[in-house]
Amino acid sequence: MLHIINFMTGDPLSSRPRDGATPARIAGILLVILFIFLSAASHAPAIEVGPVPQTVEDRFLPEGDNIVVRPWIAGLEVPWSLLFLPDGRALVSERSGRIRLVKGGVLEPRPWATIDVRNVGEGGLMGLALHPAFPGQPYVYAMYTYTEKGETMNRVVRLKDEGKTGRLDRVIVDGIPGARNHNGGRIAFGPDGMLYVGTGEKYERKLAQDLDSLNGKILRVTPEGDVPRDNPFNSRVWSWGHRNPQGLAWHPVTGELFASEHGPSGESLVFGNDEINIIVRGANYGWPEVAGAPSVKPYRDPIIVWKRATPPGGITFCRKGPLSHLENDLFVATLRSNALIRVKLKREDDRYAVSAIERWFVPGDVEGRYGRIRDIVQGPDGYLYFLTSNRDGRGRPREGDDRIYRIMPRQDMSYQGR
Repeated sequence: MLHIINFMTGDPLSSRPRDGATPARIAGILLVILFIFLSAASHAPAIEVGPVPQTVEDRFLPEGDNIVVRPWIAGLEVPWSLLFLPDGRALVSERSGRIRLVKGGVLEPRPWATIDVRNVGEGGLMGLALHPAFPGQPYVYAMYTYTEKGETMNRVVRLKDEGKTGRLDRVIVDGIPGARNHNGGRIAFGPDGMLYVGTGEKYERKLAQDLDSLNGKILRVTPEGDVPRDNPFNSRVWSWGHRNPQGLAWHPVTGELFASEHGPSGESLVFGNDEINIIVRGANYGWPEVAGAPSVKPYRDPIIVWKRATPPGGITFCRKGPLSHLENDLFVATLRSNALIRVKLKREDDRYAVSAIERWFVPGDVEGRYGRIRDIVQGPDGYLYFLTSNRDGRGRPREGDDRIYRIMPRQDMSYQGR
């Protein structure tokens, strides 16, 4: 099986040899692609690349720390986000536009809702979020890519929960320009009751530094989609200078917002530099002027940078519960690097110290045990759940993919798979 990759987007250009695809012809195609890529990169504005802010090296671990992993749900089609409801149900978004219902540990055959999406590249149905006053306010929020008058766009809507199904209630944020890739897509309610929305710059770098654009930003709106009075720019923009934010999570002790973000994939010949940022009201995170942590004003540096490409997905903090030895640690789902990353953090004065970074399920420089990991969340039972993304065109699907796995402490062996 031959995979030819578009260097600028990461999309497979082909998944199998075509008739007449001789080695010489394939080599010629690759040379043309490389020439186009290098020409475009050499004419792009320079990016100032800084060092790695953390002082610890990643440790590669074939297993996690005193945990066991068990399959929970199988047979999903490119799941993107997992959402637990207070009554024990769970909802899973599939990039094709379906929101699947899990009840009693069983995947219901009929979707809870189906949304008409543009499922191309990285686009489609992405993040889910639950109204903080649910079930009194019985709303589920979803972000997705769509087409309007031939243009690719993104929007956030909310659906009303009607038990076995969900019904479209209203549009919350509309008109976010989209593309095949770099749509962002993560949405989450913060402790302040506001909805945060991560948007990508759709491979138009300048948009991240344009405060009149919704691209390359983290947005903040009320549950009805209005602009909160305390937003910094009298608009929906909360922070800017982002390339493609993918995960949002609040520290359980300090309440600070953390975000994961994809670094460059060849722009100005810069690769890697995937980031974990602490999001501050009105702050500029520097893309496309800087990458890494160069300490260039007025841009805010990341707390963690991976020089080697480690494209992150969703993130979460482990809160109090049965996984007590992981309490307050940050977990990062990663895609191409096939790892679930555990970050040990400690607040020291006005900053966080990173004491350890562990890459679980990857025994060195080889393919990970579970493949591409898109999202990681903590369930109401206190266990961690992660979603694979092996059917997204960039992974190697295994039998039963895609799946949701459940992480539980090694000493708790009462769980039997449901």
